[in-house]
Amino acid sequence: MKRSAVWILALCLGLLLAGCRQQPEARLTFAVGGAPAELDVWEEFVRRFSVQTGIAVEMLRQPTDSNQRRQGLLIPLKSSQADPDVFLMDVVWLAQFSASGWLLPFDEAAAEFFPRVLDLVDRHGGELVALPVNVDAGLLYYRQDLLDRYGFVGPPATWAELVAQARTVQTGERSEHPGFWGYVWQGAEYEGLICNFLEVAASAGGEIVEDGNFVLDRPANRQALAFLTGLIHDEPISPPNTFTQMKEEEVREAFQGGRALFERNWPYAWAQHQAPSSPVAGKTGIAPLPHFPGEESAATLGGWHIGISRYTDRPEQARELVRYVTSFAVQKEMALRLGWNPGRRDVYRDPQVLAELPYLEQLRGIFDHAVARPVLPYYTQVSQVLQRHLNAALAGWVPPEEALRQAQAEIEAVTARYRLH
Repeated sequence: MKRSAVWILALCLGLLLAGCRQQPEARLTFAVGGAPAELDVWEEFVRRFSVQTGIAVEMLRQPTDSNQRRQGLLIPLKSSQADPDVFLMDVVWLAQFSASGWLLPFDEAAAEFFPRVLDLVDRHGGELVALPVNVDAGLLYYRQDLLDRYGFVGPPATWAELVAQARTVQTGERSEHPGFWGYVWQGAEYEGLICNFLEVAASAGGEIVEDGNFVLDRPANRQALAFLTGLIHDEPISPPNTFTQMKEEEVREAFQGGRALFERNWPYAWAQHQAPSSPVAGKTGIAPLPHFPGEESAATLGGWHIGISRYTDRPEQARELVRYVTSFAVQKEMALRLGWNPGRRDVYRDPQVLAELPYLEQLRGIFDHAVARPVLPYYTQVSQVLQRHLNAALAGWVPPEEALRQAQAEIEAVTARYRLH
């Protein structure tokens, strides 16, 4: 009996030790941020993927704020952690993530994606290191009913036409609507201001980087900044709080509230303008942003891209998740349920998508001619300098040419510091 008791005790201890040695279930981690409604849809996608493939995925819900999302990825990547395996990135992070060697290259073909977008931001050193999930670019929203009322055939093709139409309609509408403005856009001191400036500068034939060097103090760039400043102080067809308060939502609310003829914003605003409760539903059109004579329209590239961590311990499963997220079916559903603009071009030809989101037909051409912000690993520092000086010019504190000269000098100092490391 003593021997039996010893054997039973040994067996129990063996089972206990075996249980302690069991490894937790292997699973992918996928970092996604955004609004709560967006995250709920992502959770559904992830559950479906797990059911279809048998690959367990834990979704890490990140905040809505872009800077907080970036910081939440920098910490594990800088410390070479395996998790998260897959994550979404703002387009302006890609240069830093690529140059730091944090992204695992893809070996799939990418024929169905916008070639210009891939070439501008998703390739590094000849390798494809990310894929677009949601593509954005600046658009001109306009009140079709007001253009008709004041005898204009259609939206403006040039900036001079925009000013003329805005001045006419603003003058006419203010008899009944004193707070009505001709054109609302993002001029506060934040990233959106750079996007607006780049679009106007490119539409004047300007650029801010040439052969890897900053060239801010150029005639076309001075023309663009002087034009934007004049919209507030000289015409004026843009409100005085443009340089203090106007970001995406402030601009959208002004236009949607019936207080503006033209609005520069991202494609997300379309669905809200057309909502049943919107005062401008059925009265709103979209068009490419205007340009200066002899030049072409330009739109700053935005959006979110998907990548795989170089430190993932499940690279093949991670690639399978990326293929799922960027598949035609999922990209189509994102467009229909979230109003996102797909990274895949073939979704823009789908009859159901075009029936529900007819503006996507125009967006495809706009994305083919988008302009990117400087693709630099230290872009965050450059952005802070440029925001400050552009905003000072809009406020009227310094002339546009002086603002660009000062920004050029500071950015050259930033560039020199990074090139030494």
